[in-house]
Amino acid sequence: MQVYLPIAELPVNVFLLLGIGAAVGFVSGMFGIGGGFLMTPMLIFIGIPSAVVVASQAPQIAASSLTGALSYWRKRAVDGRLAGVLIAGGLVGTQLGVMFFNAMREQGHLESVIVMSYVVLLGGIGLLMLAESIRATMSARKGAQRPRRRFGEHPWYEGLPLKMRFPRSGRYFSVIPLALLALCVGFAGAVLGIGGGFIMVPALIYLFRIPTQVVVGTSLVQILFSMIAATLLHATTNYSVDAILALALIVGGVFGAQFGARAGANLRGEYFRLLLALMLFGVAARFAIDILQRPDDPFSATKTETYR
Repeated sequence: MQVYLPIAELPVNVFLLLGIGAAVGFVSGMFGIGGGFLMTPMLIFIGIPSAVVVASQAPQIAASSLTGALSYWRKRAVDGRLAGVLIAGGLVGTQLGVMFFNAMREQGHLESVIVMSYVVLLGGIGLLMLAESIRATMSARKGAQRPRRRFGEHPWYEGLPLKMRFPRSGRYFSVIPLALLALCVGFAGAVLGIGGGFIMVPALIYLFRIPTQVVVGTSLVQILFSMIAATLLHATTNYSVDAILALALIVGGVFGAQFGARAGANLRGEYFRLLLALMLFGVAARFAIDILQRPDDPFSATKTETYR
């Protein structure tokens, strides 16, 4: 059954959109990420313009994050203080990201920025996580334990001013690096149409040693608020939010996120990181292949009109 997307200006099979939304929602609930790094390429590959994709999937990511966050909140797996710091930094980054998005769109460079950013970000983070998760999995099978830090030992960035205690996470360190991390994630989310969880989750696990289950729920809360802000800003500044597309993705995503949250709660930490790394690297490789392949039509011409 075909449905016409008024902003994208093309018909799309509604069941295909519902299926994409459900699949990405499942991933979102399982890994505590927005799922935009999967949603963006899927929608672009079926022919929807990248500007409409980025803006219209923000409400879907918000809806999927809401259902997943509620599930983790009921399990008391959300650090409220940590979420507050991440939300504050994320909102600032989202505002800056939408401004950059609009500037690149006006100059005609938006599509190139999105593709190259996906290759660099997902490829780099995916490779690092893949190497670490393989080592962790092999160590777990051999029965080796991860070395613990000595008492009082911590990275330099945790010793910066404005320290705060996070009781749910069992950690005590400066909020400055957390706020900067959230700002960068919010910026990337607004520009690329992603929740930023694939950056936030490994950063909180590896850099700040937050427990995995707390990271997933807290990340979903931060993504929720950032994507609500991104939706409002995209809708009021560049008018590229397609309500029909967003609604179809939301309906599928809400159901998928509930099943994903249940599956993620029973997933061991090392396997959790390995699966996430494989997905990140796979999407980056798909974009890299598109860049390296010679197009069927290497030259194109368009007619433009000027009005005086």
